[in-house]
Amino acid sequence: MTNKTAANRYARALLDVAVKEQLDVQAVERQLAEFVDLLATHATLEQALLNPAIPVQRKRAVVEELTRRMKPLPIVAKLLVLLAGRDRLVLLPDLLAAYRERLMDHLKIVRAEVTTAVKLPADRAKAVEQSLARITGRTVTLETRIDASIIGGVIARIGSTVYDGSVTTQLKKMKEQLVATTQ
Repeated sequence: MTNKTAANRYARALLDVAVKEQLDVQAVERQLAEFVDLLATHATLEQALLNPAIPVQRKRAVVEELTRRMKPLPIVAKLLVLLAGRDRLVLLPDLLAAYRERLMDHLKIVRAEVTTAVKLPADRAKAVEQSLARITGRTVTLETRIDASIIGGVIARIGSTVYDGSVTTQLKKMKEQLVATTQ
């Protein structure tokens, strides 16, 4: 089993239990992120906890002490201790990413990447966000990018779905139609 597969399973179980126990699912995400950030900002700690030469019992003891000091929700503490006890702390970044994806799905939020030729004014960005929300039936969070090569219009990507309203694409379509009619 790959690390991503295992991380997805842990993330699914974590969200399922958090929902079942009516916990604040966003607090679970924040606390998990805090622990991942702790490891990322303290390289020595991260190296020690991820080093296969260090006995699992010591890693577990360190994680138990860290969770006592950080005081996360019991579900987060149990997960961290479980991962340390199984020497699977290496999964934490992938687990956090998978949990965030599942959390967004649970909260009916989608992330849309919108590309325009120039910076979108706030009112236009809000209008695009609302249009995408109507199309998807979910709350939309926008990430905007600028790409002058599209000349004008908007390209919106939600997951694997692309809505391409760029001038460049429209010009290509017109060219194809012209070429097809002249043959």
